[in-house]
Amino acid sequence: MDEREWLAGRFEEHRPRLRSVGYRMLGSLSEADDAVQEAWLRVSRAGAGDVDNLGGWLTTVVARVCLNMLRAREHRREDPIDAQVTGTLIGRQEAGTDPEREVLMADSVGVALLVVLDTLAPAERLAFVLHDMFAVPFEEIAPMLERSPAATRQLASRARRRVKGAPAAPDADLTRRRLVVDAFLAATRAGDFEALVALLHPDVVLRADAAVIPTPEPFVVRGSRSVAEGAMAAMERAWFTGPALLDGAIGLAMAPYGHLRLVLGFTITEDGITEIDVIAEPDRLRRIDLAVPGPDS
Repeated sequence: MDEREWLAGRFEEHRPRLRSVGYRMLGSLSEADDAVQEAWLRVSRAGAGDVDNLGGWLTTVVARVCLNMLRAREHRREDPIDAQVTGTLIGRQEAGTDPEREVLMADSVGVALLVVLDTLAPAERLAFVLHDMFAVPFEEIAPMLERSPAATRQLASRARRRVKGAPAAPDADLTRRRLVVDAFLAATRAGDFEALVALLHPDVVLRADAAVIPTPEPFVVRGSRSVAEGAMAAMERAWFTGPALLDGAIGLAMAPYGHLRLVLGFTITEDGITEIDVIAEPDRLRRIDLAVPGPDS
């Protein structure tokens, strides 16, 4: 076995970890695979004869590729929601990426975390992902960013505060509310109409702003069956949706490939979900403090 064959075999051993790094850096499985492939091209040209820690070196190479991709990326944040979701799905299918695989990856990482990561500056994202998620020392991250280890530590600290968000007000029912929101999402994904109706108060009110449904006045739907029918029509969106803290309260965030498109806020009582607010207007989304739900929420 020559050196290139040996290196190719070792690279394949590390590919799952490298893809995980790329996905958390870029928020897209297709782009993560592109980054890993670019890293392989660089590694195969450079060789690894003098490398003591191959896994760490490969992680560094992938991270550098991802950092360059983040800095060059242009986000399309103003496209209509349905066009963006449908277009992205079609584009990924044409590129040979399985959308279901992408959804499973998003669920495993957490939609809310992907959304928050997408709001970070590239340097903050790299410092947080490599250190907090993959235990790469700041001394190894700092040269990638051309900063000192202390400055790199500060970048990760700022990112960490953003991920955790502002402390939520004490709420004895937080766990119960999370269960209700999780059940709402599961029923929507499964197309279980009756399960949705059972979660909703008979007189539930859903309000959606003009960025969701372009109408002169806010769009309003009343009644459990009407609201459940609307949820059934949004099944495709549900696959890109996950729990999130919205100003400290449990809600849902819809974010295809980590790019926030809308959020759902819930009012929940002992009698079920009484109100749902669907927000997609960019100015309103920017004012929401979105964070990752903790283990107890």
